[in-house]
Amino acid sequence: MEYVNLDAQVGDLSGILDPARYLSHLPSISGDLPPGAQAFATDPGHYDFRSRRCVKDLTLRAVRGAGGEEMEVEFRHNCWKHDQDLLIRYVGVSSLIIDPADEDRGTDLGTVILDEILPHRDGCSHEIACWDGTLLLVCRDFQATWTGTICSTNS
Repeated sequence: MEYVNLDAQVGDLSGILDPARYLSHLPSISGDLPPGAQAFATDPGHYDFRSRRCVKDLTLRAVRGAGGEEMEVEFRHNCWKHDQDLLIRYVGVSSLIIDPADEDRGTDLGTVILDEILPHRDGCSHEIACWDGTLLLVCRDFQATWTGTICSTNS
């Protein structure tokens, strides 16, 4: 990630997630983002760790259409924090990198730590850091949709 700090130091604590540098840079770049990416990146709850619309703690559920120009990435809610799942539909995908690329694990990268959306000559880049790897897409634009879900003890 270029701006989001996934290992900040605050006093004696280390390993703190800190999107502050990205958030201070976002107003200067948001006008260069495609409309869907801009709406998602600038949503007031996106980087608010207490918000139900913060991506932190979602779980990457599926990546569909990998290798194609259109892709979907689905995230599952976490009942103690979220009451919605997130589906992101990417169009004009020009690059997809899943790191680590592990055929046995597929796209099982675990829980989302944070993400970062930046302007790119092809539209935008969307980097999603998870506990077990990273997903990086470059696309013309994307649409993020939150959909309600019902939490139960089996979720």
